[in-house]
Amino acid sequence: MDVLNKIPVREQDAKERATNFKEVCLGYSAEEAVNEASRCINCKNAQCMLGCPVAINIPGFIEQVKNGNFEEAYKIISQSSALPAVCGRVCPQESQCEGKCIRGIKGDPLSIGKLERFVADWARENNIKPEPAKEKKGKKVAVIGSGPSGLTCAGDLAKMGYDVVIFEALHEAGGVLVYGIPEFRLPKEAVVKKEIENVKALGVKIETDVIIGKSVTIDELLNEEGFDAVYIGSGAGLPKFMGIPGENSNGVFSANEYLTRSNLMKAFDENSTTPIMRAKKVAVVGGGNVAMDAARTALRLGAEVHIVYRRSEVELPARVEEVHHAKEEGIIFDLLTNPVEILADEKGWVNGIKCVKMELGEPDEKGRRRPKAVEGSEFVMDVDCVIMSLGTSPNPLISSTTKGLDTNERKCIVADEKTGLTSKEAVYAGGDAVTGAATVILAMGAGKTAAKSIDEFLSK
Repeated sequence: MDVLNKIPVREQDAKERATNFKEVCLGYSAEEAVNEASRCINCKNAQCMLGCPVAINIPGFIEQVKNGNFEEAYKIISQSSALPAVCGRVCPQESQCEGKCIRGIKGDPLSIGKLERFVADWARENNIKPEPAKEKKGKKVAVIGSGPSGLTCAGDLAKMGYDVVIFEALHEAGGVLVYGIPEFRLPKEAVVKKEIENVKALGVKIETDVIIGKSVTIDELLNEEGFDAVYIGSGAGLPKFMGIPGENSNGVFSANEYLTRSNLMKAFDENSTTPIMRAKKVAVVGGGNVAMDAARTALRLGAEVHIVYRRSEVELPARVEEVHHAKEEGIIFDLLTNPVEILADEKGWVNGIKCVKMELGEPDEKGRRRPKAVEGSEFVMDVDCVIMSLGTSPNPLISSTTKGLDTNERKCIVADEKTGLTSKEAVYAGGDAVTGAATVILAMGAGKTAAKSIDEFLSK
């Protein structure tokens, strides 16, 4: 066996998958998983664990996969992660666990993410579930939001013996896993709903259609509803726009709206009660993972799709794998390009986007070279739909209806990085509600940190 190169992962053919919403990556077979796990060199100081925000015992589960003991591998993973089938699909392993893999110094790093996915999928197919707490502590914790951060915090607290209720604003649990990430990256019925069922099997209750700040406030949860602590994992769902002329035209979407309507409301189905427009030519403004998701969704709805990004490919914040898949499928990348105006016809519908060419100057405060417009480079791109994917910020409803809850200038909740504790006693927060839009695994890490802190607080 070639120990230097990772076992390739089977995928749908690019031309075929560009026309459907089926999962792109097909995953490892049992034999492929064992062979890939056998590439692990069992280093004494496993650097891979240092790159994992939820501290999975990576060498431990890899060793069990190598030996063909998949159930034990799942037990090891589920001690640390409530959502292994999700993480194995959407985490940026290349910059985390796999980025620190010693095997990668000579040859390819181990495919840790794909092995985690295999183990989680095997456990699901064989009806293996995480084990609930043996003893109850008789205390209640409210978790706001059923996204990755909330599910992780709730799952960990339930394992510790707490009674946990998750309050979700939408009609379906899952948060960004359901409304934000497309089916072709993260199947909803087969993966997300099964992971949520596993969390519920630990004893967690989920109440949907509950808007904290309207249906009930945090103060009421603590003072009237009998909860001993609250965790805010409500995410960042408020989209940002550029503030350029024409943004209110028909055919301009935020990536949030576009993806939510497609993923959660099935707008791609012609029989949907809320169908989305079938554009001919789409410009997606932005270069992150959400931009790639929106672009690849628009492509599957029949459009020619352009990614419009003001920096070069080197600065693209999206995962390398997502950019690679987008290119394979036929997405066109208009780099070093920035919109300055959205054009509309007499009825108010988008019929073009005016752009300028950019060049990179000196690095900004984040170390990325600052783009500046090239004089006289204006041109019009012929499009009938524009999707803005420029990041998101937290909805201020929760912070504005909770006494003593501090926020910063970005409207994010202020919480201690090491504990998740906010300015209000017994109230903790983490994930995108604190950091602004980030990754699934970082949100999970914050949920895990807060669960540990809540346990320490309630055990005093």
